[in-house]
Amino acid sequence: MSIIPALKWRYATKKMNGEKVAQHYVENILEAARLAPTSSGLQPFEILVITNNTLKEKLKPFAYNQSQITDCSHLIVFAAWSTYNIDKINYYFDLYEKERDLPKGFSDGYKNSVIKQLTSLTPERQFEHAARQVYIALGLALTEAGALEVDSIAMEGFINAEVDKLLNLEQKGLRSVVLLPIGYRDAENDWQSELKKVRKPFDYMISYID
Repeated sequence: MSIIPALKWRYATKKMNGEKVAQHYVENILEAARLAPTSSGLQPFEILVITNNTLKEKLKPFAYNQSQITDCSHLIVFAAWSTYNIDKINYYFDLYEKERDLPKGFSDGYKNSVIKQLTSLTPERQFEHAARQVYIALGLALTEAGALEVDSIAMEGFINAEVDKLLNLEQKGLRSVVLLPIGYRDAENDWQSELKKVRKPFDYMISYID
């Protein structure tokens, strides 16, 4: 099964109609993000799913009053680890050994190498590395939403520090990276809904090296 039809169908939805997305669709979109590949498998981020309308209203000014924040069905917040926490890395490798029925400590050599490499970075570089993993998960969430014909838009246009404060992310060792409202398009009021998708030609972007 190809994902190309889903990618051709979806667009950055500017207006949503408030209709609720079925919970099993929401869970599929989140599962696609959870299954995304990440560096060393660490999944250095968390995902918050906001349905509370009062909280959406509080968040909206920090997203420059973009209407999708309050008109979406679910507002998904991707938040990366602010730094690489050794306890969190240990948790992953403990899980790795348990799930694969490996002896405890089997992965210590690789784990310690990962810890040394990542914690040697500056705190800001650590966050940047974690944030890059978010975008892999975001891409798969967008694709799964498209496959289910659920509308979405990836949003970086917001005041991260204010969102972090409102959601108490700093206390959790997290920083917001991107917002993903999902819902259904209000086609009559969305100027983008009927526009032709514009992407650079295949040969302009892609080269084969033999």
